Amino acid sequence: MDILAVILLGFFAAGWFVLAGADLGTGMLTPWLGRDDGERRLVLASFAPFFLGNEVWLVATAGVLVGCFPALEGELMSAQFPVFVALLTGWVVRDAGLWSRGRGPGPRWRAGCDTAVTCGSWTVALSWGWLLAALLTGRPYTPATGPTAAPTALAVAALFAAHGLGFAALRLTGPPYERARGLVGRAGRPWQSFALTAVLMAGLPLVAGTALPLAGQAASPATLALLVPALLVVTPLLVAVQAWIWYTFRHRVTGPSYL
Repeated sequence: MDILAVILLGFFAAGWFVLAGADLGTGMLTPWLGRDDGERRLVLASFAPFFLGNEVWLVATAGVLVGCFPALEGELMSAQFPVFVALLTGWVVRDAGLWSRGRGPGPRWRAGCDTAVTCGSWTVALSWGWLLAALLTGRPYTPATGPTAAPTALAVAALFAAHGLGFAALRLTGPPYERARGLVGRAGRPWQSFALTAVLMAGLPLVAGTALPLAGQAASPATLALLVPALLVVTPLLVAVQAWIWYTFRHRVTGPSYL
């Protein structure tokens, strides 16, 4: 059961990086992709149908970590507390900007919300980079410091942005699409860039997770016997719903959404 728990944790973590990395990366590039209010709203519309469903994968990852590896979760949370605070702050700020944008009095309000989306997205990406820097250097119980911490965090954030750029090239139309396509490159098809960054994004948590003593800190056999079968039942449903959402909203956006 402990091996299945490790597989589920890796699956949900990789899924979040691939799926939510797309909307976070696009949010990071909103000011560059959208040069005015209308264009920025189109950029947000490109990932509006997905971001809530994508966040479920992060909740599932946290749930598996807490339920199946409680001792490890406590140690990791305590050691990386500043990183998790920054990550959650960025997440809340990003989502607050998205939900509040269409509910304010005018252009300044919307510009402030767009700034919140961009800054929150960058904060989440850099926070993950900071956390992964600690894991990749084999020091999961110490916040990343030293000459490798900042370059690693920036490299991870750049990968988030590249992943969002590939997603934008698949979803946008008009001038925002042209800007995204210009950076992705006109040789080949847009999905090739997105597929490449998706593989790299999925590999990040899997490689970093090798630094964690997962097998040695699993919950009791009785707990795993209760949680793992339940997760195995729920996981196909989650995948099916996610696949339906992406299939339903597979076409390019041509107008604003509810955000």
